[in-house]
Amino acid sequence: MRIGKYEFDSREQCQSKIDSLGTATDEDGNEYPTHKNTIVHLGNIVLEQGEYDSEGNETKAPVLSSNWHLDVLWADEEGHPYGWATKAVDLDGEGSHSFFGVSYVSNKM
Repeated sequence: MRIGKYEFDSREQCQSKIDSLGTATDEDGNEYPTHKNTIVHLGNIVLEQGEYDSEGNETKAPVLSSNWHLDVLWADEEGHPYGWATKAVDLDGEGSHSFFGVSYVSNKM
């Protein structure tokens, strides 16, 4: 089990990469993944926190990343699947998201 953190140009680009891991369609026309990886969409992450007054009104909007972020707990992969390595980011720490308390630093892809 390995953990990868990724940054894509858009949600659509991200979804295309996820779909390339394998999907199938059931008898009702619903598409589902055929891979065993756990995927968490973090989306446009906060780069700079917003500011708020004592009543909770926004006084300064947060700054969000223009890229789409994703974390993957790879079930069987020893290396990045084709096309994923160029989208990988390498964090020094654990980051803001974890999988079931599993250390990213000790298990990074």
